[in-house]
Amino acid sequence: MTFVDEVKNAVTPRAALLVIGVLGLQLLFIASYVGALHKPKPTDVAFGVVAPQQVSQQLVDRLDELPGGPLDPRTVSSAAEAREQIMNRDIDGALIVSPEGRTDTLLVASGGGAALATSLERILTEVDASQQRSVRTVDVAPASGEDFNGLSSFYLVIGWCVGGYLCASILAISAGTKPANRQRAVIRTGAMALYSIAGGIGGAIIIGPILGALPGSFWGLAGLGALVVFAVGMTTLALEALTGIVGIGLAVLIIVIAGNPSAGGAFPLPMLPDFWRTIGPALPPGAGTWVARSIAYFRGNAVTGPLLVLSAWAVVGTALTLLLSMRHRADADPAGPAGTGTTATGAAPGPGAGGSTAA
Repeated sequence: MTFVDEVKNAVTPRAALLVIGVLGLQLLFIASYVGALHKPKPTDVAFGVVAPQQVSQQLVDRLDELPGGPLDPRTVSSAAEAREQIMNRDIDGALIVSPEGRTDTLLVASGGGAALATSLERILTEVDASQQRSVRTVDVAPASGEDFNGLSSFYLVIGWCVGGYLCASILAISAGTKPANRQRAVIRTGAMALYSIAGGIGGAIIIGPILGALPGSFWGLAGLGALVVFAVGMTTLALEALTGIVGIGLAVLIIVIAGNPSAGGAFPLPMLPDFWRTIGPALPPGAGTWVARSIAYFRGNAVTGPLLVLSAWAVVGTALTLLLSMRHRADADPAGPAGTGTTATGAAPGPGAGGSTAA
């Protein structure tokens, strides 16, 4: 055989397509991460202004007209209300104007992302300096001393996501991407649930009692971890049931390539470009990071929406996995419920079954 013949024999069309797909994922990974994170800048940051009535609207208008639109300012009635809105995660910071002195107070929350708190301090320092005023910064929800730049919650959630799609991928590699029947799909779902509980508790133990990196409720974080792992794992199983081994690549595309840079971890959402800021809250890494920070630093506030997002991924993934397993069995068993068209193991006979329909 010539060298060309050897290549044609060794590299099947299927293998070539998979390699091309991997190359595409690699390039998308670079484009997504660099596109999201290469030039972070605050845009339309929800920001409160507490000032005497006669100057309040003027200050709001001046902040709203800053070059590049870094702030989305709105009037807040009092300093106490501003603090409460920050803790409820309705706004990311607030300026309290002193009616008597020339030193104003800037409220920030580094627990929601140190990069954003630092950017707000820089912006408001420049604004006050232009009016011959100064500003002092008060951190109302400070990140833990063991949580550098508030990144621990992000890495915790990323670890949970990795565990979810790796577990689902191992199930596919070891026993076939498409469950042979509904019972096998139920078994996989149960295995994923048990794995998710173990992963959630394990992550919470590491981040809390062992490392002391995050404060907040241990069981709250453990429950969040179980939900994140299960949501990602069941999404991956559903994609595998739908497309075979390609489903692993699709899971990487959704969770890693699209989800991680848009999660608001390294840079909070208001510092990301519009595309990533838009998709981030709808994907498991972004929803999980938001809830982890809320549990750790914001008294568990503002978690309903993100928890519903994670629950939706889990429910849809589970439903698709079970429904597709039923469709697959019907396709493999044209003889009907008597089961005469299947083998004793529930897999369709014949050379076309391969490894894709194993348990």
